[in-house]
Amino acid sequence: MPILMNNNQLKQLNLNKSDALTFHPPKGLFKIVYQALILPNLPEPFHYLNFISLIGQPRIPICYNASAITTTAIDTATVLVASSLSTVGHLKSYSAKEQCQLEQDRYQFLDVDHIQVDFPNYYFKRDDEEFSCQLKVNIGTDIENHSALQWGVGDYWYVRCQCEGEITYKKQKYQIEAQGILKHARAIYLPFIAFHFFTYQIIQVNADFQIILSELRNQWNNIIFSRIEIQSNEQHSVLYDHQVIFDVSRVYPKVQTPNGRDMYLPREFIWQYSEKDEVVFQLKAQSRGDYKFGLAAGYVGSFHYQLLWGNENYEGTGYCEYIDCRPLHWQEKNKTEQIIDQIAHFQPYLCKK
Repeated sequence: MPILMNNNQLKQLNLNKSDALTFHPPKGLFKIVYQALILPNLPEPFHYLNFISLIGQPRIPICYNASAITTTAIDTATVLVASSLSTVGHLKSYSAKEQCQLEQDRYQFLDVDHIQVDFPNYYFKRDDEEFSCQLKVNIGTDIENHSALQWGVGDYWYVRCQCEGEITYKKQKYQIEAQGILKHARAIYLPFIAFHFFTYQIIQVNADFQIILSELRNQWNNIIFSRIEIQSNEQHSVLYDHQVIFDVSRVYPKVQTPNGRDMYLPREFIWQYSEKDEVVFQLKAQSRGDYKFGLAAGYVGSFHYQLLWGNENYEGTGYCEYIDCRPLHWQEKNKTEQIIDQIAHFQPYLCKK
């Protein structure tokens, strides 16, 4: 998407960190608000933890969860708190107007889900009989990315963070301490935008080394962007956004979402980036099969990986968001047809690689 504002421009505009990293409520034209805390590398039995709220249902296929709508699409708020553990109540749905109190830096969803900011600390709480958590998040690094969409229709930021707190699962308590990502976005309630495939994956290799992998496709299966972002305290950040390959080599049997959509979820997949016919980055992943529905129109889960980058080998676990709203004839394409997809096509005017 066209980036009109980045970290350097924030400094030029004299925006300090606390002003930039605000949790805004729905207000005025900005009726869609998204927030996410993601911890991608927790010890067993969790493997990962997310705390994701979406206020309003955008007119975008990958974001629209009809089964969660309680009153109207714009009045629907959802909160997803999930891990690798088996749960049934990880997704909660609310009426934003009747059941939520939404203020700047403070969100409350009935007496179940709470988000509050006392900068530089962010607090997340779920109070539920099956799965509860109380988390404190601290932002100690610079803003990783702060961008605005063209014509002021939305903005977005994310930052690396440190989290500590307590998780209660079926009355058993666990103390956790981990690194992760904190994100916030807001947007105008736009007309229909045909984004039909999205995956977003995070690997916390160690305390100082984090990788974000993401791909977005439109209704014709054209790639809007496919990128690998590498953040490290020891070196400059690295972005690969050309000639990035994401390929699903094996899938699970077809599933049907609560919205009635058929979807294939990845069992094994790879990410690869090459320069001058030499592989620079290659990640091979195997899903744990712990997918849970509730991330907008799709699923979240975790995976094992083997990574080659910079002539070094790594292995561990990662976090995956996966939404595939393409018709099945796109999902079931053979390799030859997938190669044809790499041919450049016109892209929607709001976005670019």
